[in-house]
Amino acid sequence: MRLTKYTHSCVRIEHDGGVLVIDPGMFAEPAALDGADAVLITHEHPDHLDVDALTTQLDRRPLTVFGHSTLADKLAGAAAAFTAVEPGESFTAAGVPVRAYGGAHAVIHPDIPRIANLAYLVDDRVYHPGDSLVVPEDTEVETLFVPIHAPWLKLSEAVDFVRAVAPRRAFALHDGLLNDAGLQFTNANLTRLTDCGYTRLDPGTRLD
Repeated sequence: MRLTKYTHSCVRIEHDGGVLVIDPGMFAEPAALDGADAVLITHEHPDHLDVDALTTQLDRRPLTVFGHSTLADKLAGAAAAFTAVEPGESFTAAGVPVRAYGGAHAVIHPDIPRIANLAYLVDDRVYHPGDSLVVPEDTEVETLFVPIHAPWLKLSEAVDFVRAVAPRRAFALHDGLLNDAGLQFTNANLTRLTDCGYTRLDPGTRLD
């Protein structure tokens, strides 16, 4: 399995000839979708779902888009490629087994309505929570992508999330709005306060 971390919340997974992309949003590099066989969308916010980029890719080659049923209206132009997924459901995407967790976006503010959000466990190894801190309590996680900065997130919550999931390794997610000073501060604290070898990958970094 090869992982490529793109800007912000986009992760590309290549496994046994299949290409699976999670959350190719407005900050993600166009190359993230090259050759994709399937796409997982955690929720509708544009930093996780770039409808225009996805539609352009669908014009180039067929692929399947998976996401919560509430995304159907957002993806009306790609309805033939969309498969609705609900929390607790298991399915196969790009030949890789996936399980969906959660169901709701983290609270930004009580006055802002919550939307649907799915977290995905890929091949029982790689966990991408989207905009949530849902812990998959029925399994052990080998590789966790942990959100490190968001309007809905505190550093202490990110640390406690890593500790609760207790992965073998953790990589930064949702980091596209931090400047260099913020990244340095946040990375230092997550490294100091967790014991799983936390790392932030520069966009475009590939791992086998």
